[in-house]
Amino acid sequence: MAGTFSAKQHLQDNKTHILLAASGSVATIKLPNITEALSRYGNVSIRIIVTESAEKFLAGQSSEQPVLDCLEQIDGVDGIYRDEDEWATPWKREASILHIELRKWAHILLVAPLSANTMAKMTMGIADNLLLSVIRAWDTTGLVDGDFKGRKPIIFVAPAMNTAMWRHPVTEKQLKVLQEEWGHTDLNPEGWVTVLSPIVKSLACGDVGTGAMMDWRDIASIVQEHLGLSVTES
Repeated sequence: MAGTFSAKQHLQDNKTHILLAASGSVATIKLPNITEALSRYGNVSIRIIVTESAEKFLAGQSSEQPVLDCLEQIDGVDGIYRDEDEWATPWKREASILHIELRKWAHILLVAPLSANTMAKMTMGIADNLLLSVIRAWDTTGLVDGDFKGRKPIIFVAPAMNTAMWRHPVTEKQLKVLQEEWGHTDLNPEGWVTVLSPIVKSLACGDVGTGAMMDWRDIASIVQEHLGLSVTES
């Protein structure tokens, strides 16, 4: 599936393409909730990227943590991609490259959760896995893929980490890049990143403080509003 995926085959399907990703944080256990919430909106196609560490949180440990591949049973989910899918077969000239095809396909990228490690790599331009390669190849100007998407796609990121990690001075520097340099706001419409700030709560590690991922319901609502989606009548 992954090796033969071509964005061109889906550009005229009249669906909203949501690229949903999770990186290595406990908050990955909310990925099924986010997926189901987004699937309720009409005419969406969802493709999911998981990092190697993120998948460790969805291995059938409980009903809250089903096996990752179970998410393909949710209406609207059309593919799940892991790092190994990038080069599943040796590349040949004119063959598609997965991270480029996913970039071309997506109307939006939602990274929920965005771990401290992936945040650091994202802001430094490191591309050592499938998710980071998609981010590194993102059409930040809207000039590359704009002809068939209509408007520049935005990356939404929902950080999730331990309170001490969130308050670390390195995190402050990275947030400055994401919000002030790359941030998409009314004052900076040329930006291409929207940060969905974490909340204060008791964390899985036992600490209490800021760092927990924004509530998954709020994340889905923000994405819905941005894309102008409506709920499908049952």
